[in-house]
Amino acid sequence: MGSDQEKWQLEGSAPELYERYLVPAVTLPWAEDLVDRVGLSPGARVLDVACGTGVVARLAAARVGDGGRVVGLDLNAAMLAVARATRPAAQGAPIEWHEGSADGLPFGDGEFDVVLCQLGLQFFPDRPAAVGEMRRVLDSAGRAGASVFTPIERNPAAGALADAVDGHFGDCASRAKRSEHSLGDPEELRELFDAAGFAGVRIETVELTVRFGSVEEWVGIQFAATPLADLVANRDPAEREQTVGLVSADVGERLAAFVSGDAFAFPQEVNVAVATGSCTGNDQGGSQC
Repeated sequence: MGSDQEKWQLEGSAPELYERYLVPAVTLPWAEDLVDRVGLSPGARVLDVACGTGVVARLAAARVGDGGRVVGLDLNAAMLAVARATRPAAQGAPIEWHEGSADGLPFGDGEFDVVLCQLGLQFFPDRPAAVGEMRRVLDSAGRAGASVFTPIERNPAAGALADAVDGHFGDCASRAKRSEHSLGDPEELRELFDAAGFAGVRIETVELTVRFGSVEEWVGIQFAATPLADLVANRDPAEREQTVGLVSADVGERLAAFVSGDAFAFPQEVNVAVATGSCTGNDQGGSQC
């Protein structure tokens, strides 16, 4: 790929690279959108489930101020290590970091005013249990918000990368990338929250534009800071560079419409579930809020 690809032989662990390159361009804008939709008040108690390297938790800490409480929980110890090492906003709430599973939250009933989960629910092996736990630890007057990617067919960059990966590495090689979109049906998302007893569940489909300097940059980061890294982990640097270069060229052809000058800008779409905690049963076995 030449000098552009050489620049993207990135050094550092995958969580470090995720925080350095994917958070500013991708997860931070989505975190801002999620926090704005749910709303946070000064002094609120906030739980960020599947917090990763902590972008949502840090935003929440700044919003609730030093009188609030913010907790981030994730199953991945390496992601949490980066979260702990990343400086939070000044004058915000201190952040507590916990290693644990979403389907067995180590917190008491009604302990939080707001529960958030950004782009993580699709990966949980027991989604109903996880959403039920989110409801359990939420105060009855509290609010919850969770975002998940819509189907991969509605996200052109992800679809092009997945197809290119399968073409170069074999069928199903893109399983990790496609799994990001495995909870794309908005009705399935709604049913999870309804079944857990949330009230006033609404699903909003949101699109943002994601920007990188080039297709090569974006693909290089995908192969360094996401599970796709496993596909090239055992290859020597020259072979790895060549392989990633071939995939980048393939993706570039598929996404030429999104390249202009020195910019690669593409739409990305998520479904956001927003709900409240108070809900009572009715005679028909449904919910009345």
